[in-house]
Amino acid sequence: MLKVGVVYAIPARQSWLTVDVPEGTSVRDAIEKSGILHQFPEINLESQKVGIFGKATTLDAVVEEGARVEIYRPITADPKTVRRRPREAAEGVAG
Repeated sequence: MLKVGVVYAIPARQSWLTVDVPEGTSVRDAIEKSGILHQFPEINLESQKVGIFGKATTLDAVVEEGARVEIYRPITADPKTVRRRPREAAEGVAG
């Protein structure tokens, strides 16, 4: 058996679950076995991206011992706009 972590976070709450899975387990199977989908019913594996240790991967990728499987939230703001806001505020630009 392999021990892997499954993580997901929203602004108000985060969860890091550890689960034992057999060798050959996929990312999808590890996520489903962890029970995190019950804690966060808004997770949609068909549309949300997943990764292992910060590197994007697919749901059918095989996990290894100690892997940290991450479920990424959808982007809700344009990163360029978010970066510009503090600069505009400092420069006194109305926005």
